[in-house]
Amino acid sequence: MPKKKEIHESIGHHYIVEASACDPKIISNVDKVQQILVKAAEVAKTHVWAISVNRFPPNGVSGVIVISESHISIHTWPEYGYAALDFYTCGNSSHPEEAVVYAVEAFGASTCHITEITRGLDEGDKIYFHSFVTWEEDFKDSQQEK
Repeated sequence: MPKKKEIHESIGHHYIVEASACDPKIISNVDKVQQILVKAAEVAKTHVWAISVNRFPPNGVSGVIVISESHISIHTWPEYGYAALDFYTCGNSSHPEEAVVYAVEAFGASTCHITEITRGLDEGDKIYFHSFVTWEEDFKDSQQEK
């Protein structure tokens, strides 16, 4: 019987987030979006290196927060109440899942669809691959409690 290969620790965690029913006043405001993403980086226990958040005509906001562990990025469509977020962190010392929850709640989303991609997996042969899991979170109840 062939020996089963052991999977070593991953190099990074990548969260792809589709946030629905966000507050258009928040996700159309460049300053607010930037504040939320910088705070999300802090919540994740990462180190911010560079910030670029700008208006995407006519009402959207696009931006990236470069962190020492990788990046946080966003593109918003206030007219749809939709925000597309991307959280990628390398190593195992940060907490990107906490940053995701913080940002989605701060944007006032009622629901989000999340895909977590575990990146840089290998079986000791330095041939890297990824795995992923997808789920949906409902924030309606937590928004009503506030």
